[in-house]
Amino acid sequence: MKKSHPIRRVVLAGAATVSGIVLLLSLKPSSDPASASAQGGVAPQQTVGAQESAQGGSAQQAGEQTVTGDVSQTQYGPVQVRITLSGGKVTKSEVVQIPSGGRSTEISNSSVPKLNQEAVAAGSADIDAVSGATYTSAGYKESLQSALDKAPDSGATGSGGGATGSGGGAADSGGGAAEASQPPAAQARTVTGDVAQTEYGPVQVRLTLSGDKITKAEAVQAPSGGRSTQVTNDSVPKLNQAAVAAGSADIDAVSGATYTSGGYKQSLQSALDKAGG
Repeated sequence: MKKSHPIRRVVLAGAATVSGIVLLLSLKPSSDPASASAQGGVAPQQTVGAQESAQGGSAQQAGEQTVTGDVSQTQYGPVQVRITLSGGKVTKSEVVQIPSGGRSTEISNSSVPKLNQEAVAAGSADIDAVSGATYTSAGYKESLQSALDKAPDSGATGSGGGATGSGGGAADSGGGAAEASQPPAAQARTVTGDVAQTEYGPVQVRLTLSGDKITKAEAVQAPSGGRSTQVTNDSVPKLNQAAVAAGSADIDAVSGATYTSGGYKQSLQSALDKAGG
């Protein structure tokens, strides 16, 4: 037994040595990724990405501005428009939300490309409604106008304002966006038409205009009670949308609401007369 102790010590010492070597070898590879990261393996890629992103954001602020308009609720669903401006001029217009499902999808697919093109061509919300898409067109124009109203002053007003003051031709190219970028309170006005008496009750319309353009129409008074309430709830939203889309009192009467439609158009016309339109 006494002779075996030295051998046992040797075995134990050897085992300890091997274990130490294995431990050192296992630690060495784990230090490589950290070293690689410190030398630019992963971290530089993230930094480059962040730099590129930051540079891209600065470039967009300097050259292009993207503004999303408010959601416009229509009878068939919400409409929301997003525009891209460069130097105060609309260079791109697209929809973020649009009515879909069944017939609405077909109408949207047909009308939206036309509305997008008109918005870029006009540089403002003064665009024609697409035939067969009255409500979608009205919602598009309303959201488009709100996007123009939100456009930063630095892009459209800065250069457009100076050109307008000097009477230069540059005001014509950026005029629509420049005017739209002014504070909404400075360009929006509300006009209430006269009360139109109908067989079922009074109808009175109130308009919100931006310049000479109708951006919102609503009924302040409308027939109510019994069947009249149902007729009003069904017809007034349609009449409001039609008024915004047409930009005038030349709108069709809603089927089943002849008297309400007649009173609405009469009060609408009086509001337009008061507004000078």
